[in-house]
Amino acid sequence: MVERSECKAAATNPRGIPFAPFVDKVEDYVSSRAQVDQTMKSFQEMISKYQFMEVNTQRRKAGLDEKIPDLRRSLDTVKFLKTRKPDSDPIEATFELNDTLYAKALVPPTEEVYLWLGANVMLSYPIEEAETMLEGKLYGAQQTLGNCEEDLDFLREQITTLEVATARVYNWDVTMRRKEKVEGGDEGEGKQRSLPNG
Repeated sequence: MVERSECKAAATNPRGIPFAPFVDKVEDYVSSRAQVDQTMKSFQEMISKYQFMEVNTQRRKAGLDEKIPDLRRSLDTVKFLKTRKPDSDPIEATFELNDTLYAKALVPPTEEVYLWLGANVMLSYPIEEAETMLEGKLYGAQQTLGNCEEDLDFLREQITTLEVATARVYNWDVTMRRKEKVEGGDEGEGKQRSLPNG
């Protein structure tokens, strides 16, 4: 009984998130009514853990949803600058300094660009190297975004599986209580019937 649940708990998705136990037969997880509360508590704890992972994954996805368009814009700009000839006239460009602050500048043909790396760090890169780095970062961010979406689907599925498992254990417990009540009621009626005849 325990070996089967441990075997299923050991299986994980590609990022190490464990599969929720699927309760086909409640008797595989609960052998008596005394174990129902502990099993229900265990399932609720697992649901809470999956919900916590879901919230963190949603946050990571939201960050990537903001980061990917910025990477694309930066990559497009670098590709545009790469196409310019050394004897071209400077172009007037408007660029973002802050969320609400923009500036105009004349941009001459150039062989290097400055990229924000984060944490208030900006570095100068040759255009070819900047393009390669941005393409790599964009590819990595898209891969991570795909993983986040896959994990969110997986987590929702595991939460649903555990909610169904909780309902099955609860319904099994209700059925067992009714059986005990009926059996207890039948015994009580049998005793009452035997008293007058005795």
